[in-house]
Amino acid sequence: MAMWYALGIAFFAAIGTFLFGFDTGIATTTIAHQSWIDYMDKPSKGLTGAVVAVYIAGEACGALTQTFIGDKLGRIRFMQLMCIIVTIGTVIQTASVNIGMFLAGRVLAGYAVGGLVATVPIYLSEISDPRYRGLIGGISGCGISFGTMMSNWVGFACGYAPYGHVQWRLPLGIQIPWGIILFIGLATFMPNSPRQLIRVGNIDLARSEFARIRRGVDLVEMEEEFGLMKAQIESIAVQTMTSLTGVNVIQYYQTILYKGLGIGSHTILALAAVYGTVAFISNSITTKYMTDQWGRRKMLITGLAGIVLIEIYAAVMQREFQHTDNNIGKGFAILGIYLFVVCYYGMLNSTTWLYGAEVLPIALRSKVMGLAAASHFIVNVAVTEAGPSAFANIGENYYYVFVACSSFFLVIAYFFFPETKQKTLEEVAAAFGDRVVDQDDSLKRAASLVGDTKHVESTEEVV
Repeated sequence: MAMWYALGIAFFAAIGTFLFGFDTGIATTTIAHQSWIDYMDKPSKGLTGAVVAVYIAGEACGALTQTFIGDKLGRIRFMQLMCIIVTIGTVIQTASVNIGMFLAGRVLAGYAVGGLVATVPIYLSEISDPRYRGLIGGISGCGISFGTMMSNWVGFACGYAPYGHVQWRLPLGIQIPWGIILFIGLATFMPNSPRQLIRVGNIDLARSEFARIRRGVDLVEMEEEFGLMKAQIESIAVQTMTSLTGVNVIQYYQTILYKGLGIGSHTILALAAVYGTVAFISNSITTKYMTDQWGRRKMLITGLAGIVLIEIYAAVMQREFQHTDNNIGKGFAILGIYLFVVCYYGMLNSTTWLYGAEVLPIALRSKVMGLAAASHFIVNVAVTEAGPSAFANIGENYYYVFVACSSFFLVIAYFFFPETKQKTLEEVAAAFGDRVVDQDDSLKRAASLVGDTKHVESTEEVV
C-alpha cells in the first residue's frame, strides 16, 4: 500500500519534470515551423539560438533560487511558487506577438522548470522507501523524457494544421494547465519531505508525514527507520556531466542535422517526434527494470561509455553521407542520433538526477542540488547557444567536443562513484565517510544523559 501511495505521489510530482521536458522540447518544433519564423520576422541565427539560451539561463537562475530559499520555504511551498511562475511564462509564450515577448516567456518558464527539476528528485528521494527509491526517484527522469516525447509529437501533429498561428501557438498553449494541476496536488494530498522537516526542527510534523508515506508498514520498522533518519540529520559533477554529453545540443538542433542530410520538413518533424518517443520508452524501461536491479553506478558507466562510441559513430556517418545521395547512408547517420537517445535516456537520464540527490548529506542536499542543477543549465547555455554556429562552421566535428567531455567523466565515474541501490540515504552517507548514528548509538547517548542526570541529583543530595 505504501508503495502505491508513493508511486502516486511520484507520478504527480513528475508533472514538474514533464513541464521541463515539454517546454524544452517544444522549442525544437516551434523554431522549425515556417509560420513561426515568418511571424517573428525571420529571426537571425543568434536570436534563434537565444530561444534556447535564454530558457536555459532561466533554468540556471531557478536552480540557484532553489539553493537559496528551497529549504526555507520547504519542498511543497517552493514547488507551488514555481507552478505559479511556469504558468505565467507559458501564457506569455503562447500569447507572444513578437520575438521579445516570446523570449520573456521563455525566461520565466525556464526559471520555473529549473527550480522544479532541481527539487523534484530531492523530494522523491527523501520520501522513498530505499527498496524502491530507484523506481520512485527515476520517475522524475521519465517525466522529462515523456514531456520531450509529447512536445515532439504535438509539434509534428500541428505541422499539418493550416499555415498560421495554430501550428505553433497550440503546442505552446497545451503547457498552460499543467502548472495549475501540480499546484492543486501540492496543496491537497502530497506530503512534505520528512527529512527536510527534521532538518528545520519540525519533528512532530516530520513524524506525521513519515507515517503517511510509510502507511501499511510495521510500526516498529517505521519507528526504527524514522529514528535512524532523525539521528543522522543532527553533486555538482554528475549534473555538469549530463550537459557535456551534448544531449541538449542534439535534442534542440536535431532538425538542423536532419536538414543537413537533405530531409524534407514534414519528415524532419516526424523524426523529431520519434526521437522523443524513443527517449521516453528507453527511460521508462530502464527505470522499471534496471535502476534498482542493476544499480546506478553500472548504468552511469555504461551510459557514458556508450555515448562516447555512439557520438564517434554519429560524427563519422554525418561526415560521410550528409552531402551525398546515398539514402541508405543517411539512414545510418540518423541511426546515430537514435542510438544516442536510447543510451542517454536509458542509462543516464534514468540515473543522474536521482544519484545526485542520493549521495549528498541532508545538510547540503537542497543547496548543492540547486547548484548542481544550475551548473547543468549554465553549461548548457554555452553549448546550445554555440550550436547553430558550431554546426555551420565545424559541422559534425562538434560531436568530438562531447566525446572528450564524456570520456573524462567516464574516468571520474569509474574511480569515484559508489553504488547506492537499495540503501537508505543514511547508509549512502556512511559510504561517503559520514558518521551515521544508529539506534544503539542513540540508546547509549540517552543512557549517558540519564546517568549524567542521576549523577547531578546525587551530588545535589550530598550537598
